[in-house]
Amino acid sequence: MLKNEPEIWDAETDFLSVGSGIGGLSAAITAREMGLEAMVLEKADQVGGVTALSMGEVWVAGNRHAAEIGVEDSVESGFRYLKRLSMDYGSNAAILNFTAHAPAALSWFEDKIGLKMMPIRGCPDYYYQVSNDGVPEGRMLEVEPFPGQSLGDWAEKTRLSQMPYGMTHADIDEGGGVANMMHWDFAKMAQRLANDERCLGCGLAAYFVKGALDHGVEMKTGTSVVEIYADGSRVTGVRAQKDGKDINIRARKGVLVAVSSYERRQDYNKTIGQQLELGTIVTISTVDGANFRLTGPLGARTARVPDVTSLGFISPGEEDPEGYPMWRSALQIIGQPHIIVVNKAGERFGNEAFYRSFYYKIDQIDGLTQSHPNMPCFMIFDSQARAKYPIGSILPGMDWPEGLGCIADTLGELAGKLGVDAAALEQTVATFNEGARQGRDPAFGRGEQPWSFWMCGDKNNKPNPVLGPLEQGPFYAVELKRIGGSGIPSTGILADEHGRALDWNDEPIPGLYVAGNSMARMETGAVMQSGISNARGMTYGWLAAKHAAGQPSDLLAKEAERLAL
Repeated sequence: MLKNEPEIWDAETDFLSVGSGIGGLSAAITAREMGLEAMVLEKADQVGGVTALSMGEVWVAGNRHAAEIGVEDSVESGFRYLKRLSMDYGSNAAILNFTAHAPAALSWFEDKIGLKMMPIRGCPDYYYQVSNDGVPEGRMLEVEPFPGQSLGDWAEKTRLSQMPYGMTHADIDEGGGVANMMHWDFAKMAQRLANDERCLGCGLAAYFVKGALDHGVEMKTGTSVVEIYADGSRVTGVRAQKDGKDINIRARKGVLVAVSSYERRQDYNKTIGQQLELGTIVTISTVDGANFRLTGPLGARTARVPDVTSLGFISPGEEDPEGYPMWRSALQIIGQPHIIVVNKAGERFGNEAFYRSFYYKIDQIDGLTQSHPNMPCFMIFDSQARAKYPIGSILPGMDWPEGLGCIADTLGELAGKLGVDAAALEQTVATFNEGARQGRDPAFGRGEQPWSFWMCGDKNNKPNPVLGPLEQGPFYAVELKRIGGSGIPSTGILADEHGRALDWNDEPIPGLYVAGNSMARMETGAVMQSGISNARGMTYGWLAAKHAAGQPSDLLAKEAERLAL
């Protein structure tokens, strides 16, 4: 092992978390509860990480909240659900470890930090009805609104997002769902924002920041970790930089790396994630793959699962808080009525309302022509969609921004502006319209998945919440580009059941832990399911600190024996 300790330590602690998302914070809180000193170092000026930028969902199979609303569920069912959908890209041991520990970790944090969770009613598993172990609701949880003023001086130091964080998922559903943003209760949202009541990912992050403060965790912002130290046999601390000065911090019990993903590094996206020109809705420039640079010299092993890709577009003239062009996700938009996606041949190529099947078509390679047949692709919609649904930040009634796609009175004229075959586009729309009027999509089965209704649907649209014909001009087109999965990577550091980073001989690296999106997604493999990323961060941060404190969990072995795995 590397031997690079400094001669002098400037500070000491027992357990040190690198990164202040749910992974780093959950570990620090646990360490303190176990009687250890704990410190969190955050490169950015605010804490909360990509957790604060998320929709705040936490997916936990067999949680008590599901039982309270009458949903039958279990750890075993959650294991079978993920096992099938991982397509063997995941690890059975990792799947069981996560599903077994997630309910325990959730209950622990509800008890220790006052975390208040509630089921997202009516939100099914992605693959409910596809898998016999999917459930119609109950596994997807969200926080109750968090009182931001309780953070004191840390209220402004805790990250907010550009999500509608003054609304819960329940509020959004009561307003008719995501598609019906124009009918949301904006008075309630305004009141929440005025009172600094934080929902969604902002609320989830705030609960853990408050938990860290209450437990006496030392949190340092604007502090970048540039090197991890070891004494030849185990990890012993880090070299950090603040205001251009080095700080050597000793960590007697362990260092946890929980710095999220690498979406803000295009070269990493191409070589690690195998994505070309990947944009991102992650508005934190520090999501730059530091987990690889920090753990690589110590021999940490990487592992890769199928990519988490999405589609989005840049809104002209909009910038994120750090001054970069603002990317808007098209994930929900493309599944709404009166909207389709076509390729450069003017043809649809998948179910736009179920992104996990649709996005695999984006990355498809035609080996004969050595091309991506479905890139570039274009979101096509008519004036009905324009009048009813927001397109990113462009609300109905607002002027259409100069430079955002193109507009034409007819589909043929639109095809000419896009450089696609006019006859093909007109036939594609005619075929889609015929089925949409009947609430059917014979080509790709759009509108047959319950999750699609919750994610993209307009409850007021009949006969199918995600299907509506494109028949009223003028018509619109916006080119879509690949964007990342909100800080959720395809490649990460491989770890064992305690969150210990593994080397290339599958041996744990003493004193080095990983959690959250810095850690390889061996629990999910080929599947993506909202809420798992936050749940993984919470669970593995908890497990890592327990191990570092000398109280490792033995639940995996017990569950494996119980289930005869």
